[in-house]
Amino acid sequence: MHTIPDYQSFFLNYLAEKNINKEPRNLYEPISYILNLGGKRLRPILVLMTSEIFGTPYEKAMDAALAIEIFHNFSLVHDDIMDDAPLRRGEKTVHEKWDINTGILSGDAMLIHAYQLFENYEGDIFKELAQLFTKTALEVCEGQQYDIDFELRDDVTITEYIKMIEFKTAVLVGAAMKMGAVVAGASEDCKSSIYNFGRLLGIAFQLQDDYLDAFGDPKTFGKQVGGDIIENKKTILYLKTLEFASVDEKKQLKSLYTLTPDDPSEKITAIKSLFDSTGAKNQTRLEIERYTNMAFDVLEELSISEDKKDVLRLFGENLMSRSV
Repeated sequence: MHTIPDYQSFFLNYLAEKNINKEPRNLYEPISYILNLGGKRLRPILVLMTSEIFGTPYEKAMDAALAIEIFHNFSLVHDDIMDDAPLRRGEKTVHEKWDINTGILSGDAMLIHAYQLFENYEGDIFKELAQLFTKTALEVCEGQQYDIDFELRDDVTITEYIKMIEFKTAVLVGAAMKMGAVVAGASEDCKSSIYNFGRLLGIAFQLQDDYLDAFGDPKTFGKQVGGDIIENKKTILYLKTLEFASVDEKKQLKSLYTLTPDDPSEKITAIKSLFDSTGAKNQTRLEIERYTNMAFDVLEELSISEDKKDVLRLFGENLMSRSV
């Protein structure tokens, strides 16, 4: 087994080798731009790591890892357009640097290219990877639509919210791990368990992202802190605030979420204060820990050595305590 930084380095080297540099430039330059903006490379790392956990060299999983990273970034390009987000990883979003039409078309090309990479696998492996990818891609779209719908609703429940982030974010983490297991030829039980481990870890990951959106350091977070508040997104912090707030605090929160001021700084400060004073901030941290521990419980089902389980536990612990 290699270390997490090793897998990251292996993947970045492969990404550099596969850089698309051809005409028309206005189609492919935005793809190279978003793929080279940085990021945690969480999903490709998981593909490579999982393949080795099940006894297959990471090199055999590299195309699957690249496919899932390209798909993830495709979804970010289109999400940023829908959210009218100015920043991604501390830099201009694709549609801001170029224009909306370029963002749409380059994103479409990324999705197609991701599918092409599975053609490098043969037979049953190709079929299983493609089926898993198709299922996951549709779920991600469903999750995005739930997210959009929730902005117009005042009755979103925590259960509904968890389902939304499961589809929008967590299933892709689960799929990344299952892809590594598929390439490695793991058993059906192992593929199922590693998928559930990744799915639960993905929920914890998104809850942590919600937390950092409000309380992260803008120097390390890479996105606009308070972006969810500006967009009136009903994240776990908002829902937990409603759960624990007094009647007056609920009225204040709902009133603040109707405002779209030119300068949102006061709105962000007021809402973050409510997140903190009602206990929602702390409750969100507990939810992140709960889903992380649920993921760890799944590890007990896996027929792998304890040292490999330790690698997965460490990865989950690092995600739970991250600041970016």
